[in-house]
Amino acid sequence: MGVLDDLITELARLPGLGRKSAQRIAYHLLQQPPERGRRLAETLLAVGERIRPCADCGAPAEAERCDICLDPRRDAGLLCVVEEPSGLQVVEHSTEYRGRYHVLGGRLSPLEGIGPERLRVEPLLRRVESGEVREVILATNPSMEGEATATWLQQLLAGRGLRITRLARGLPMGGDLEYVDGVTMAHALSARQEVR
Repeated sequence: MGVLDDLITELARLPGLGRKSAQRIAYHLLQQPPERGRRLAETLLAVGERIRPCADCGAPAEAERCDICLDPRRDAGLLCVVEEPSGLQVVEHSTEYRGRYHVLGGRLSPLEGIGPERLRVEPLLRRVESGEVREVILATNPSMEGEATATWLQQLLAGRGLRITRLARGLPMGGDLEYVDGVTMAHALSARQEVR
């Protein structure tokens, strides 16, 4: 096995990439000037050396605390719990949310051997117990594991004097009803709102 096969194998280990996609990326990189490949390698090394989880929320940060946790304009009483940093980015791009975050670092998945001990739950409980948090928004993915995680967190946080909310689920803008799955339709019907 040569260095090109090694590159394809390593790329194929990335989430969402199969062997064919990894091959396309590898061959694309081969067609680029050597300085682009060098820059990519240097950037990957720098990320591995300098990025660490934020001490407060768990999001990737170059300092001890991330920019969001350091921002005094953020509402510290509003805490959005996401599975992964990618979920944080999705909420952040909405530009509607001005609170802070907590990254769990995964979701409950007994089939994959991921139990509560593998999630960043203790730091979440410490944040809640500090008394600063008044609302926790559960923004886990709308999958079986995400729903199970949200339900477990809701039970864990109940009785602590918090408002616990869940992101609304339903029909996407621009979607056709004929393509909506039954679970999404059930959520959309149960969360329907009065038209005014």
